[in-house]
Amino acid sequence: MEELKNLRREIDSIDEEVLRLLNERAKLAKKVGEVKKKLGLEVHAPEREREIINRMIRLNRETYGEEFPTEAIVHIYREIISACLSLEKELRVAYLGPKATFTHQAALEYFGFSAHYVPVSTIGDVFREVELGRVDYGVVPVENTTEGVVNYTLDMFLESELRIVGEIVIPIRLNLLSTAGSLESVRTVYSHRHALAQCKEWLRKKLPGANLVETESTAKACELVMEMEDGGAIASEVAAYTYHLNILAENIQDNPNNYTRFIVVGKRSMKPTGKDKTSLIFAVKDEAGALFRALESFYRYGVNLTKIVSRPSKKRLWDYVFFVDLEGHGEEEHVRKALELLQERAQLVKVLGSYPKALLQEG
Repeated sequence: MEELKNLRREIDSIDEEVLRLLNERAKLAKKVGEVKKKLGLEVHAPEREREIINRMIRLNRETYGEEFPTEAIVHIYREIISACLSLEKELRVAYLGPKATFTHQAALEYFGFSAHYVPVSTIGDVFREVELGRVDYGVVPVENTTEGVVNYTLDMFLESELRIVGEIVIPIRLNLLSTAGSLESVRTVYSHRHALAQCKEWLRKKLPGANLVETESTAKACELVMEMEDGGAIASEVAAYTYHLNILAENIQDNPNNYTRFIVVGKRSMKPTGKDKTSLIFAVKDEAGALFRALESFYRYGVNLTKIVSRPSKKRLWDYVFFVDLEGHGEEEHVRKALELLQERAQLVKVLGSYPKALLQEG
């Protein structure tokens, strides 16, 4: 028992030192904010945040042998940075709501709990809130490994001048939530159509007789189920806590490798971090070999494309534009030269932004 007491005293001493250092860091963050204002600089610097987190990950691995879990390091420093930033400026973030959706979760993972979050009804509303300056950033879904791209998000860039300034990739872990105490009590299951599709096989096996009802969001499904005795909602674990529902079954998605990618939109451009990607739109003439010549621009300069999707341009019948993600930052020489050649060969080129890769994808 004496040994246990001594160990606990050491932990208490370390906790006090951690708290003292956090307060020292907060004081320095305030001074940094004051200097930035004097110099007319942006208070929020995502590139600097990524630099800090990457440095802590590297130190944790190389110096301390990951005695403390690296994933926890990411979450802890995200919250430290978020809290310190709130002392300099209140960061306002719009997201596709309502609360407790996966988009809300993605926004929290990117900006931390100290930001001010504004849920809105549609992806278009997220863009408008940022364009009108009512928020600093917006967060919207762009693609899912099971269901593919979110076309509405891609189409918004055909008209909007906003830029992509960041991305978040999160695993989609779906659960069956209810006020009931057992699966046998569930007669109707509510959720967003993507969530229902992602759990199709599980529902067929476990609840073959249940009615399936589509809702506008997983959060809306939870709101409906709160008032029912025989209803179930497919949603996140966070939604269970938010809406005070029982988790009747965990991880019911059919594909264990189910991830959704979200993008952060804003008005500024990001500086290179060394681990970046670039998104753009291009269109080509309606003639033989036009697409080949456009894509050859990337091949010539060794630029790796990670995604290419075609969408109707909405200008003329059967007229298409191509959305592309590529590895690298627009300021890197090989990327810059590829884009310059593409400009010569395409009818339209619109760079949507160069930004840090999601932490999950950095490796």
